[in-house]
Amino acid sequence: MPPPLPLTTIQMIPLLIFLFSLPCFLSNGVHHPTKKQNPINKNSTVETNMDPLEQETLFKIMESMSSDRNWRVSNPYPCKPGSSWPGLECKTNNRDTHFHVIRLDFGSPPNPTCKKTATFPPQIFNLPYLESAFFFHCFTLTKTTLKIISTSSSTLQQLSLRSNQALVGPIPPQISSLKSLEILTLSQNQLQGKIPVEIFSLQSLIHLDLSYNSLVGTIPNQMGNLKNLLGLDLSYNSLCGSIPPTIGNLGLLQKLDLSSNALTGIVPETIEKLKLLALLALSNNRLKGKSFPQGITKLVSLQYLLIDGNSMFMSSLPNELGNLVKLQELRLGNSGYSGTIPTSLSHLTNLTTLSLENNRLTGEIPAGLSNLSHIYHLNLSRNMLSGVVPFNVGFLKRLGRNLDLSGNPKLCLNASSQIQQPPFNKKSDAAASPSRGFSLFSAT
Repeated sequence: MPPPLPLTTIQMIPLLIFLFSLPCFLSNGVHHPTKKQNPINKNSTVETNMDPLEQETLFKIMESMSSDRNWRVSNPYPCKPGSSWPGLECKTNNRDTHFHVIRLDFGSPPNPTCKKTATFPPQIFNLPYLESAFFFHCFTLTKTTLKIISTSSSTLQQLSLRSNQALVGPIPPQISSLKSLEILTLSQNQLQGKIPVEIFSLQSLIHLDLSYNSLVGTIPNQMGNLKNLLGLDLSYNSLCGSIPPTIGNLGLLQKLDLSSNALTGIVPETIEKLKLLALLALSNNRLKGKSFPQGITKLVSLQYLLIDGNSMFMSSLPNELGNLVKLQELRLGNSGYSGTIPTSLSHLTNLTTLSLENNRLTGEIPAGLSNLSHIYHLNLSRNMLSGVVPFNVGFLKRLGRNLDLSGNPKLCLNASSQIQQPPFNKKSDAAASPSRGFSLFSAT
């Protein structure tokens, strides 16, 4: 058999390429087996990588809040795409390759539910990239307070604690350290004490809701510092004193709810500067005044005007109310108004609810009210109205029991507007007639 022919240089090139492509090719020709690779390390740099300190902080928060599962064992990589924790949102940034926690949501499924011994976890402020935190119906049995760890680098934009009947104590002044906060909701808790003036240094706030707590004291004048505020809700507390005139500084405000407190004094005229205001609720306070505040009649963007339940005015209702053509709901009951019902109210063609009950209104019901095609609730009860009811049968049927004219003894029905009378006793049955003084009752 002839000896093998020597390889030419050109013929050797493919062989060399093949040899050098082997993982452990050495110049001495010895091949060593490769070391076994850790598949988690190979793939987890993007999928499971978190800063160890941030991850440990997250584990401690979850363990203190929820017993739904053993979080360390069942979900060792909280931010891994496709298998991240419920109620948790993570993202990367341009600063490093780590995943960072940006949102925590507790309280209602599918988010983690809170165990009975849960207390507010101040460690959330140690999560350096956290943007939103929600706690709904979490702290119900074990009393806890809102404790804030001051930080100058807080990225938190939204903090919401709602329906936590065991959340007590004051709102801490350290809340001013949350400089990026845009939405602060501390509603339906048992928070006590005064509203800290520090809260009004949060220049980024667009929504502030402290409703349904046990807050006391006056509304600080510093509220006027929140120039970016769109919504302010301080209702259902025990706040006293007057409405600060600095309210007029909140030129972007669209919702203002101060109802069900113990506010006194008059509505400041500076309220007329709130040109974008769509909802004004001042019901059930102790506001007073010699006349209806003209500033309110200039709020042409108003859709909801709720100022019932105040012994506020011993005067008539102004015709200028008819200029608020966007109004859908107008509630002025239980406030001691006298005079007649303004005919200009018939210009409010978007009106769905009109409540003027329990005042001292006199005269006839304006016939134009029957042309309000969207109205479904009309309460004129317990006044001193007189004359013939101007509503036709179609109007009466459309409103049904949502029409309340009771408590107006001098009001009578037109013979063509037959409606069901309340039952009379035997002595008065014989005298009953459609034109007789009557009470039209309505379900509450």
